[in-house]
Amino acid sequence: MSENAPPPPRILSIAGSDSSGGAGIQADIKTITMLGGYAMTAITAVTAQNTCGVIGVEALSPQFVLDQVESCLSDIGADAIKIGMLGSPETATLLAERLDTFAGPIVFDPVMVATSGSILADEDTIASFAALMDIATVVTPNLPELGVLAGREAIADDEVFDAAAALASRFGVQVLAKGGHAGDETQVFDRIVSPTGKLASFAHARIQTRHTHGTGCTLSSALATMLGYRQPLVNAVRIARAFTYAAIENAPGFGEGSGPMGHQAVRKLEPPEEIPR
Repeated sequence: MSENAPPPPRILSIAGSDSSGGAGIQADIKTITMLGGYAMTAITAVTAQNTCGVIGVEALSPQFVLDQVESCLSDIGADAIKIGMLGSPETATLLAERLDTFAGPIVFDPVMVATSGSILADEDTIASFAALMDIATVVTPNLPELGVLAGREAIADDEVFDAAAALASRFGVQVLAKGGHAGDETQVFDRIVSPTGKLASFAHARIQTRHTHGTGCTLSSALATMLGYRQPLVNAVRIARAFTYAAIENAPGFGEGSGPMGHQAVRKLEPPEEIPR
């Protein structure tokens, strides 16, 4: 780095480890690095998984997770934090207490189920998400996660805004409601909603592929990185979506199930063509 170049944004990812490298901490490190950030990690759980499913999960002790966080923040510091898989409700509680005074942006991806369909958070852990939404800058649920957080069994396309707005108002948080799980087979429609109303919406053509393992992890860590660069929220979301889209386009085709994305192949960001809504 030249003497005049600014240092890279310091991004701390608090999440689980994916042994197959497609999601979790591994996806976060790849994303943060490819976007020019400095990646640090606090691992909440270790999983044995591949593109077909999760074979096993070993949660780390809540105190040890906190020790990892403290080690990073007390020395190197962080410009933004991304929180993903938690491992236990106790971990969520300790993190919420420790990060309540963190001055930078916090992106919370409320991971409940892996792309393969495997459960990654039990009911008690999901109940503990409220403490983290209270301190988060942005929460990034997909539609099934939004339904759970908003207390609705299912959310129709015309109910997404109302559910996101209710969540945003309740916790004083920005909500990026991701539309990848919607029934539309031709496009993906995402919304950013603040406690005071809708900020922006994005729609692009859906990529027809099974290689989408780690999309939520990638988008949330890309968003944290852009916020670490002090990008305005809407622009940060736009760049994060472009990176995620490009990583899906460049998927290497590995695995028999929901394959990993091609983070390492993204050299130039070309935002997907927006579809007017």
